[in-house]
Amino acid sequence: MRTARLALFCLLAGALPALAAQPRVANARLQERLAAQGLAREVQSIVAAEREAAWIGYAVPAIPGAGHTCCSDGDWRGPSSCGCHLEDSRGSFNTEQGDSGPVKLEGGNRVLVLLRVENGRIGKVRAFSEDCPLDAGGRPFYWLTGARPDDSVSLLASLVSGQAAGDAAERGDRAWHGAVMAIAFHADQAASRALDRFIAPGQPAPLRKQAAFWLGSARGREGLEVLRRLVREDPDPSFRKEVVFPISLSHEREAIETLIQVAHDDKSAEVRGQALFWLAQKAGRQTAAAIGDAIANDPDTEVKKHAVFALSQLPKDEGVPKLIEVARTNRNPAVRKQAIFWLGQSKDPRALAFFQEVLLGR
Repeated sequence: MRTARLALFCLLAGALPALAAQPRVANARLQERLAAQGLAREVQSIVAAEREAAWIGYAVPAIPGAGHTCCSDGDWRGPSSCGCHLEDSRGSFNTEQGDSGPVKLEGGNRVLVLLRVENGRIGKVRAFSEDCPLDAGGRPFYWLTGARPDDSVSLLASLVSGQAAGDAAERGDRAWHGAVMAIAFHADQAASRALDRFIAPGQPAPLRKQAAFWLGSARGREGLEVLRRLVREDPDPSFRKEVVFPISLSHEREAIETLIQVAHDDKSAEVRGQALFWLAQKAGRQTAAAIGDAIANDPDTEVKKHAVFALSQLPKDEGVPKLIEVARTNRNPAVRKQAIFWLGQSKDPRALAFFQEVLLGR
């Protein structure tokens, strides 16, 4: 039954006219309005007048290369991969980049920004690729045309400012999370300026972390350059540690070079260890050399142990021989012990042969 409903949803969403003004939305009480008096004013008029839960949506140009953003039940090729059910948690959210991403349903270069309103307030913000079909769950759906990108950033940034700190954060309001994400997908330079404000020292730590994540995962070279500056210059080691992960998400070539530099040079052992961990997820000859250098030369034993763990994350044909070498030759007993532990976890025949050699003298 559920498969049939999903198939019907896909059919209805795909059958809607592919007008530049409207999204592919099914199961919605659709009303189209022109945001002639400004986006914020039109949104506020709907928020004030609407007596039930409803969705407001509009589209703005998307930053190139941000990827395909839609929903999935874990199988992009199955019927449930056709879109997002806005009123329930069915399906998981996906943002994919590069050649490994899902096959696009149609071409598109805009981002859909959706605001859920209820009880006189915006309670949720979501952003999708324009080719992602939507199911509004029978709710009113106000589609606003004529939205300007800078007006959109201003509206979303005001929501972030109102919720990302103080009482709103303590209440667990999360609309600002979606607002930061939506801003990151905007092509307009107003989005870059807003993200720069969000990530600046003095902002709440959760907001800085959220902005860093989307700078790395959505904003290409521009985002990576911001993160590279932060990981070099920010005085807070706990925040520099947070920045390492979004750097690893970047598809820019310089991302790996930056991780290697952080693993080698950062003043904080925790930051160096974090960089080693994410380097291991990248794999590759350059990565393995940086990990080996940390094991041999880093002055902090904990960082060396992080590096040994990083070896265990490499492909087995690369990582296991290096772990055996560390277990056999490293002068630091804590490091040798760590290598032996991860060899045991590998369940690799070469590790068993090494244990036999050590324990039985074979």
